[in-house]
Amino acid sequence: MATRTDAPTRREQILKEAARLFAERGFHGVGVDEIGAAVGISGPGLYRHFPGKDAMLAELLVGISGQLLTGGKRRLAESDGNPEALLDSLIEGHIDFALDDRPLITLHDRELDRLRDSDRKLVRQLQRQYVELWVGVVREVYPGLTEPTARSAVHSVFGLLNSTPHLGRAGSLPGRGPTAVLLHRMARGAFASAE
Repeated sequence: MATRTDAPTRREQILKEAARLFAERGFHGVGVDEIGAAVGISGPGLYRHFPGKDAMLAELLVGISGQLLTGGKRRLAESDGNPEALLDSLIEGHIDFALDDRPLITLHDRELDRLRDSDRKLVRQLQRQYVELWVGVVREVYPGLTEPTARSAVHSVFGLLNSTPHLGRAGSLPGRGPTAVLLHRMARGAFASAE
């Protein structure tokens, strides 16, 4: 049975390299030949896995939005009813995304408008559901927050956590562990200051 520690599939390799290249040089600055070369196949060989670059971009952006929502729902389902612990778990999950998938944050910021309308709407729908999941938990932890204030606070914390691509090169950060601790402390501080 496959696990997360198994070697990535060819399709996953292609998506990872496409995300990296798109984030570095922009969607239009990268050709299929370059993506293929990054994973050791010819550019035309990519068409066995994807109909084109547009499909790769859509799968990356729709995929990460779906993964974040699924992860949030899983954390909610696995929680023991302690809203403080659940909020910490949600923050930790988003920090993992922010530190481990930095190219996807850059892609979302720069390339979301390049998606077909239907894919862009799906990304937005998944994101709204993810935000609302957080809003419910934040209001349990900070009952003095109105729904609009909690929603604004969630978006602000996402902005904070999703700023990781702008923190410098990966090697210039103090290390993954200390950076995660700092981001977690800042996220909780932001929520506490909103009440």
